[in-house]
Amino acid sequence: MAKAKTTKSKKEKLSDKLFFKLKNCWEGIDKKTEKEVEELASSYKQFLDKGKTERECTDVICALLEKNGFLNIETLKGKKIETGMKVYQNIRGKSVLAAVIGKKSAVEGCNILGAHLDSPRLDLKQNPLYEDNDLALFDTHYYGGIKKYQWTAIPLSMHGVFINSAGKKTTINIGEEPGDPVFTVTDLLPHLAKEQMEKKASAVVEGEDLDILAGSRPHSDKDEKEKIKLALLDLLNKKYGITEKDFAGAEIEFVPAFKAADVGLDRSLIGAYGHDDRSCAWPALQALISFTREKTAPNKTMVCYLSDKEETGSAGNTGARSLNFENFLALLCGGTEADLRLCFSRSAMLSADVNAAFDPTYAGVFDKKNSSFIGKGIVLTKYTGSGGKYGASDANAEFCAKVQSIMSHDKIQWQFGELGKVDKGGGGTIALYAANLGMDVLDCGVPVLSMHSPFEVISKIDLYTTYRGYVAFLREA
Repeated sequence: MAKAKTTKSKKEKLSDKLFFKLKNCWEGIDKKTEKEVEELASSYKQFLDKGKTERECTDVICALLEKNGFLNIETLKGKKIETGMKVYQNIRGKSVLAAVIGKKSAVEGCNILGAHLDSPRLDLKQNPLYEDNDLALFDTHYYGGIKKYQWTAIPLSMHGVFINSAGKKTTINIGEEPGDPVFTVTDLLPHLAKEQMEKKASAVVEGEDLDILAGSRPHSDKDEKEKIKLALLDLLNKKYGITEKDFAGAEIEFVPAFKAADVGLDRSLIGAYGHDDRSCAWPALQALISFTREKTAPNKTMVCYLSDKEETGSAGNTGARSLNFENFLALLCGGTEADLRLCFSRSAMLSADVNAAFDPTYAGVFDKKNSSFIGKGIVLTKYTGSGGKYGASDANAEFCAKVQSIMSHDKIQWQFGELGKVDKGGGGTIALYAANLGMDVLDCGVPVLSMHSPFEVISKIDLYTTYRGYVAFLREA
């Protein structure tokens, strides 16, 4: 017997019309979509495992761009940039700009996705290696906003580069491959931690105490006072050709040694180091690359900007506050300063960055009415900042409506989100630096649990929805 059709009442119809209702994005998806979700998640996990640092991410990204037909803009040697071309620029091995050239001149404006590749970590100081009571340790300075106690008693891997006086670069990657040694920051046993446990969480582990255990086996030289330090320097010198003075200008980072993994019995979530902001950088990159498979050039030029240094304020010559972004767009415009300024004023950008997902365990710091939720799609964040929107980029109503319309038109579920209750915290993105150039900007990305921890968590369906949202924006903005 056929099931009778149900007719909605006037109240139900009015409710559907006026209320902003969200469903769990897993509900009702077909097998084809589910396969696409898993494929994107799989490629993303591989990216996370290969790119534990901004340098490694840049290497992976540039190789992928070249595989998909992008040309290094540095090799064009004055050749005119034309419609349909795909170009990229590697900024000092730590950030990337890429573009698909549209039918309209870049002076008419570009559609831009901007994310960042750096994540919180532990960096070595300039003179890091020391010996104390038959243990060798590395002295560190933490990078970005972390809860310092979260970085003790977990396996860490060593990544980075040494440059010697002759200019030779030596790449270090220890702790990621099977059989590699790992490193750790020791913690105090609970039996002796009575005083420690009475401290504020911010002081349980001091920044100067985040020293990394490096070894304990002494060198055979009986006359040397620092036998263990000597032994480790001897190992490094024999394998990598470096000496103690090479640490002074090196970039050596320690990050969690574990791999990205599915979380939950249903495998709906991904746990990993670096979701902030690689969970936005990867779908942004994939969105741009997806247009290289189309037969005709896009209407507007599309740009993907993956920057460095966001976690420390976007300063420096690889950060979003540098002139790299402006210089790249100037090359695309190929004209005067006035043309570049017109390009900025006519461009639209999604600042592809994460937001804090509502966590029921810590519900007290969230404004539930204005929070983003795991599994409910891409998050549109009108403003960031803290303490009265200080340091925020506050998108105008016209641009918010435009982006919302694009998402709704393509049947992409979007949600809004704010980073916690007023006066409970806050944060920033690269959006304000793009907005300062005169373009429309809106923060837009993936909701994250345990943000800035060594093991952050996102939903696979949110990753996929974010990818679809970025594709729609590049095509229609």
